[in-house]
This record gives sequence, structure tokens and C-alpha cells, in this order.
Amino acid sequence: MKSCRPALWPRRSKESARRRPVILPLVATMLTARLSRPLSKLPGKTLSFSNRGNGARRTLLFYSASFVPVGRRTYADAVNPVGSKAVLVTGCDSGFGFSLAKHLHSKGFLVFAGCLLKDKGDVGAKELDSLKSDRLRTVQLNVCKAEEVEKAVEIVRSSLVDPEKGMWGLVNNAGISTFGEVEFTSMETYKEVAEVNLWGTVRTTKSFLPLIRRAKGRVVNISSMLGRMANPSRSPYCITKFGVEAFSDCLRYEMHPLGVKVCVVEPGNFIAATSLYSAERIQAIANKMWDELPEVVRKDYGKKYFDEKIAAMETYCNSGSTDTTPVIDAVTHALTAASPYTRYHPMDYYWWLRMQIMTHMPGAISDRIYIH
Repeated sequence: MKSCRPALWPRRSKESARRRPVILPLVATMLTARLSRPLSKLPGKTLSFSNRGNGARRTLLFYSASFVPVGRRTYADAVNPVGSKAVLVTGCDSGFGFSLAKHLHSKGFLVFAGCLLKDKGDVGAKELDSLKSDRLRTVQLNVCKAEEVEKAVEIVRSSLVDPEKGMWGLVNNAGISTFGEVEFTSMETYKEVAEVNLWGTVRTTKSFLPLIRRAKGRVVNISSMLGRMANPSRSPYCITKFGVEAFSDCLRYEMHPLGVKVCVVEPGNFIAATSLYSAERIQAIANKMWDELPEVVRKDYGKKYFDEKIAAMETYCNSGSTDTTPVIDAVTHALTAASPYTRYHPMDYYWWLRMQIMTHMPGAISDRIYIH
């Protein structure tokens, strides 16, 4: 009796059968290596695998991720920033940008710190100015306003010793965030978040690229783990960070032959460190959101459901790391390493592993784990 299997159905060859016992240990090794850097000082166990084809045995050394210190990036052939390397960082009023401006200044860079509220006398800009250094200069910069971006370009260009040699780095850090399920979020909110996080990044990058190209320098875009995986109640933010990821990839391809390196930093949960939310701000957003909801949405969901979601957001915003050092170190490596990484993942292992599952495994599996 003839087989009913279609003629084009792939047959399992003996070669593929022999490869299978090797592939699984290889995947396990890769995952263990990522979770366990550096491995050399960690207690481990050996596991042996037999190749059914030739009887040879392979021995692998495994380490427990629970002993893992934070991984360190190597700086082989690092770029020397002293005296010649100028960097503009956006969003320096607080959070990552504020810390990064001070850190890069301490490393010897000429730092231009873009501050949204400099013209309003904000405390962040004042503190940076109080250092009274000729290598750290605050600049009024709203990335949503083309005229302020262009003025910042002129300030940087006129401050360079040799503008024809360009500027070394641009760090697109400015960003805002909000929350709310899709039916709870107004179109105005979607547009507002996108104007800063996505279009502000595109606008600033395009304006500074001529200077960056002349120096064969670096563009570092601050994205998020939510630029790689979606999350309930965060669609306004996720949309913009997914966009930053796509923009960065396209730019990296285009800039590669011109000698410009483009890197993406994807922080995990650092809400507690960046002061994005306070209990008062969450409640203010929630009150405004509820007041502006269409009557049909309020009726269908009900106030109890709405309040439960707000309470969950309050819990999330009280969590996360308070130490921005992993993010600062990632950006510094992207600016100073001779061969920077395409993507940096300063996040704890729970979020790193969740991101791998959600981006590398079939949707049905990640949905089963994180939704159902």
C-alpha cells in the first residue's frame, strides 16, 4: 500500500537524526553561558552526552545562574575620549540622562547635556551647571521642537575645536511614559508619547548625523525591554520603543559602510530609579483617564475593573532597580569600545529570560506562559 504522505513532505534523514543529540546540549550551553557570565569562578556540574552515531561522548560544564554576578563588558582597544570626543545626551533633567552626563564628563568627554527644562531653571540643569566645567555644558533642548534641535546643533558645532572632524556621539535618551489599556488610552496620549520617544529620536538623529558621520562616531538609542516584547497596559510606550528598535536597525545598516556604529540599549525595569512615576502622578493620570473615557467603555468595564488595573500599575511602579549603573555602563561601553555591541540588555535575569522566550519561541508558548 502506497504512503499517503505528499511527495514534497520532508523526510527525516539519518544525518538529521544524528545531529539532534548534539543540538540540544549546544542550546543548553548557549543559554547557560548567557545566564552565567563569568563562568570560570562558579561551582559547576559536568554532564555527559553520547552521540548515538559514533558512540563518542561529549562533556559539558554547567553552572547555576543563582551564583551569577552582573556581567562585565570588555573594553579591548577602547576609544580614548580625552580632549577630542564630544557627545550630546538628550533628556538630562533627571534619570539616566542626568547620571550619564556626569559619568561621561568624569570619563573625559566633552558633554552637551540636553535639558528640556533648562530655560525654566530646573534643578537638574542647575546641578549640572554647578560643576562649572568647560567640558560639561547644558543646552536647552526639547526634542519635539525642530527649532530647538537645530539650535542645539549650532551650539555643538560652534563649540567644537574642528567642526570638520565632527562630534563623536549622540545618545537619544529623552523619553516619557504612560500606561492604560488600549480602550482606556486616548489618541492624544498615543501621539504625545510617540512625539517624544519616537519622532524626537528620529528628529534629533537626522539633525546631528552630518557631524556624527564626519567623526565616524556613534549613535546610541535608549530603547527598552518593552521595545522587544509587549506588555498589558503599556501599548503607548511599547509602540514607540518598537519603533525606536526598527529605526535603529535601519540606521545601523545604512551607516555601516560609512563607519558610524549604531547601538541600542534596552533597560529592564528601572522605574524606581528614574522617577517616571509617583503615586500622585499615577492617580492623576488615572483620574483624567476615567473622566475622559467614552460612556460605553466605562459601562462595559466598570469602575472596579479600572481601579484594579490602576492598583496593579502602582505595584509595578514601586518595583524595579534603584541602581542605574548597569545602564550607564552599557552606554559608556557603546561609546568607548572599539567594537561595541549592537544591543545591550541591562536588566535582571527574570526579564532577560522572559524577553528571550517572548522573542525567540512560538507565540503560542509565550502566551501560554505569560497570558493564559
